[in-house]
Amino acid sequence: MANLDQLKAKYQRVLDTLRQEDAQVDAVDLQGDKLHIKATVDSEASKNRVWDAIKACDPSYADLQHEITVRQGDQMYVVKPGDNLSKISRHFYGDANQYLKIARANNLDNPDQIKTGQQLKIPAA
Repeated sequence: MANLDQLKAKYQRVLDTLRQEDAQVDAVDLQGDKLHIKATVDSEASKNRVWDAIKACDPSYADLQHEITVRQGDQMYVVKPGDNLSKISRHFYGDANQYLKIARANNLDNPDQIKTGQQLKIPAA
């Protein structure tokens, strides 16, 4: 039977993906003989990337119990260095070409003119 540290090591790629996706991680613990991960991600696209990481670690994920949910409704996002609307669109919608949806929701005349620290409303998918 694996212990918590062994299971965390096995699923480290999943934990790294959750961190990269800016997920809200509510639990990483042991439930019985399974690693339990409970987290909330920004979008279905983020959830799919977490799923890909799970399957890459172990396609059967028999020793993992997970609760990965997607935030509902519109969200706010703070622009980070290196961001552009296409990159933000890819993160939230899984499609870089949906950037105009974000531009319209924020009344941006020029989608190329976003600044680090700026808050953007991200409409629900």
